[in-house]
Amino acid sequence: MSKPIILTGDRPTGKLHLGHYVGSLKNRVLLQNENKYEMFVFLADQQALTDHAKESEIIKDSIANVALDYLSVGLDPERVTIFIQSQIPELAELTMYYMNLVSLARLERNPTVKTEIAQKGFGESIPTGFLVYPISQAADITAFKANYVPVGNDQKPMIEQTREIVRSFNHAYKTDCLVEPEGIYPKNEAAGRLPGLDGNAKMSKSLGNGIFFLMTLILFVRK
Repeated sequence: MSKPIILTGDRPTGKLHLGHYVGSLKNRVLLQNENKYEMFVFLADQQALTDHAKESEIIKDSIANVALDYLSVGLDPERVTIFIQSQIPELAELTMYYMNLVSLARLERNPTVKTEIAQKGFGESIPTGFLVYPISQAADITAFKANYVPVGNDQKPMIEQTREIVRSFNHAYKTDCLVEPEGIYPKNEAAGRLPGLDGNAKMSKSLGNGIFFLMTLILFVRK
């Protein structure tokens, strides 16, 4: 009997921090160690381009850093498949097909997207790719037929968006080939949104208000 499939990942736009650890990385390691799942963890470099298209060097440099962060928290490449999103072109192709199943109004109502747009200060200059990146996430999840997706609590609207796309696709094409995923969320909801050092609602790579793993290591060594 095949194992349930887990897929999760991060946008490589900078080094990961403690907010990522309590929000999802800790869960990933625990799930890996249970040995009950087939697990895929990926670096979403194409999604990172949606708000860093003119800063591609940041993404290029961050891929190795995020991969090292994965190893540092205990993800084991012997037990987990770690991959780079752009190395699988079929994911972008599937995203294009899914775009025809989601309205612009639905994307604009996504609470996570609305919050991130406000945080990034796009104003009227929202990159189209950024607005539709929940569809890209749905393509990643469904391409691997993931049953579960470990994420932070702020990603619940993204999981629901994926579930809607699955239902829409299966209904439109009279099939059941797409799997409707479930989110796996931190048990401690407060920890899932660890406050930033500047008092913002949550730590963020883009805001530079996190406690990064290297900083944590330095503090530990000093002790």
